[in-house]
Amino acid sequence: MTCESIKMEISANPEYVGIIRLTTSGIANKIGFSIDDIEDMKVAVSEACTNAIKHSSDDVFYITFNILDNGLNIEIKDNGIGCNIESLGKPDLDNPKENGLGIFIIQTLMDEVSIESSVNEGTIIKMTKYLGVDN
Repeated sequence: MTCESIKMEISANPEYVGIIRLTTSGIANKIGFSIDDIEDMKVAVSEACTNAIKHSSDDVFYITFNILDNGLNIEIKDNGIGCNIESLGKPDLDNPKENGLGIFIIQTLMDEVSIESSVNEGTIIKMTKYLGVDN
């Protein structure tokens, strides 16, 4: 159940990812996450923001922090061209490419991840980390 939400509209400028990382850290710390969990969330948020910046078509993207009774849900939305989620697949870790690891990293670091994408409407990455849950 969501207790509170914090919503932000961010300019699609890579220089602002650091601000989002600090915001994530501050919120997660206030909730009571461990340093390791906070670092995992900061990496996952950075990956999702990088995707939003890369694919946003209107020079902004949106982030919502939903504070839960037992954790934190983070949604990052862009208004880009969207993508075919099924085509993302699993990366080849033996022969990694420069692109394509972001979603895999997010899924590895967070407890729950879902991706919604519609053609010409954009993409939403929803990720949740629960208090006291080990990946």
